Amino acid sequence: MNRRNFLSSLAVGMGGLSASGWFPALANELASNKSRKRHCILLWMSGGPTQTDTFDMKPNHENGGEFSEIQTSAPGLRFSEHLPKLAKFGDELAVMRGLSTKEGDHGRGTYLMRTGHVPMGPMSYPSIGSSLAMHLGKDNATLPNYVSVGSYRAFNQDAFGPGFLGPKYGPLFVGASDIPTVAAANNGGGRRNNNEPPPFPELKVQSLDRPRDISETRMTKRLELWKNLQADFLAKHRAGAPKSHNMVYRGAVQLMNSEDAEAFDLSKEPDELRSAYGRTVFGQGCLLARRLIERGVAFVEVSLGTTSGGIGWDTHINNFNAVERLSTDLDAGWSTLMEDLKQRGLLESTTILWMGEFGRTPQINGTVGRDHFPNAWSAVLAGGGIAGGQAYGKTSEDGTEVIEGKTTAPDLLSTLCHALGVGDASSMAPSGRPIPLTDGFPIEAVLA
Repeated sequence: MNRRNFLSSLAVGMGGLSASGWFPALANELASNKSRKRHCILLWMSGGPTQTDTFDMKPNHENGGEFSEIQTSAPGLRFSEHLPKLAKFGDELAVMRGLSTKEGDHGRGTYLMRTGHVPMGPMSYPSIGSSLAMHLGKDNATLPNYVSVGSYRAFNQDAFGPGFLGPKYGPLFVGASDIPTVAAANNGGGRRNNNEPPPFPELKVQSLDRPRDISETRMTKRLELWKNLQADFLAKHRAGAPKSHNMVYRGAVQLMNSEDAEAFDLSKEPDELRSAYGRTVFGQGCLLARRLIERGVAFVEVSLGTTSGGIGWDTHINNFNAVERLSTDLDAGWSTLMEDLKQRGLLESTTILWMGEFGRTPQINGTVGRDHFPNAWSAVLAGGGIAGGQAYGKTSEDGTEVIEGKTTAPDLLSTLCHALGVGDASSMAPSGRPIPLTDGFPIEAVLA
């Protein structure tokens, strides 16, 4: 039972007793408790989304491009006409328009934004997903505490990994777009005629089901043999890689035999709701994120990565056609996720972060595209712990520099961690030195 249902049931059970005095106070206390831990959903935009055509438009400047801006539900907060459904949730969004970094390379930018550290030296830092899985997750959970949906890792695989935390906190990849067989299965079933919608993409966990030619009895015997061999081996190798390897395999076996594996079966959801999310990997990934959060998973990321036209938001050519298509997918998936979480009483306990590895040039190049631009760009925070309905930071009239509220990558991640209730947490490096989740400063103005 979630908090909203519990409070509703409690209110009904009180019968004729008046709750006018204590009920609002209790609700406000629960909502404003900054130490309360939440779940996290990262909407990762592979390739670097253009801020000028999404959340920081310049309609009266030559850099503004082809799109118009629209008013959101929050007074004064405006963004792209191609995000009309998301605009209805403007009061829940905090647009961070002052991001500024120095990494304009896909690989380095991906690592910086996903770990909070510049890629250098011998230290392998954990991704923010792994760090939050460690501090928000449960050790005895059947489902993994970090699930990555539709990921494109070719820019920098280390940016998705657990780093020095070890494989226990690594992600479970579902529908990864950088695995050719999975990508082909999800992108190859387009429309069969003008009147028939494309099929829903398959977001399955690889090798979760028992092979058809192996009976349950035979599988049980195999697992018993494996356990015996492992026990003998681990008795002589009690630490390091063998222990981690065993932990990962035991978790996989536990998930295979658990009812929680049904979380990945999206056919359990009504077709109408699935269609509202969008018949795309991203849209169905957002639905899967809701199902996983509902079951207590600490961190879920959903990528809007590779498409039939290229690598996500890497729009060096024909920027406006690509961004319109990407925005349509983003609008359907993200807005339905917000509505779904809200109706189920989960939005207040879930913090959402939308970002990519950098932004794109305000200036339009000779191929009607926008190039890499880390100097002044945007990210968005939403949901629990976030003071929505605002834009924090400001860029110049031409969009080329931050003139108010400059924010670094560590600052953004620190703000996220504080909204989640783990802002002061740290992890122990192999050297025995505690390393904070991020060494940035939280932006208090966007924290609820």
